[in-house]
Amino acid sequence: MSLTSAPDIKPPLGRVLVVEDDAVLALAIEDALQNVGAAEVVICASIAAAMLALEEAEADCLVLDVHLTDRNDGWALAELVDQLGPRRPVIAFSTGSPEAIPPAIAEMGLVFEKPYDPAELARALASGRRRGFFARLRDAIG
Repeated sequence: MSLTSAPDIKPPLGRVLVVEDDAVLALAIEDALQNVGAAEVVICASIAAAMLALEEAEADCLVLDVHLTDRNDGWALAELVDQLGPRRPVIAFSTGSPEAIPPAIAEMGLVFEKPYDPAELARALASGRRRGFFARLRDAIG
């Protein structure tokens, strides 16, 4: 039986960029992503570092801290990758203030409100389910 014919077997996440300036959280996210099968996790502490990493190779997933040391609009990177090509990476926003994300941007991916369990984020990315803050809010209000 091939992998493509087995509906319950998901391929690994591939290359994931974690754009997070909190080193402890970034390492926890990296560990959680590796535990669910990410092929490569690249930690970037700034938008500038993320841009360089994206020039090196395409990302399959992006975990974006919304408020970074070098920029207060981490979601701008999500807008950029959305315009770069036909295959947009899966996006997860990581923030202490989800209401600060423009609604049209928040719809581009999962939204996780800090503090959250990095393992929950990794499982949501691996499964493709919408488990972020706004998805849970939508589920709660029906």
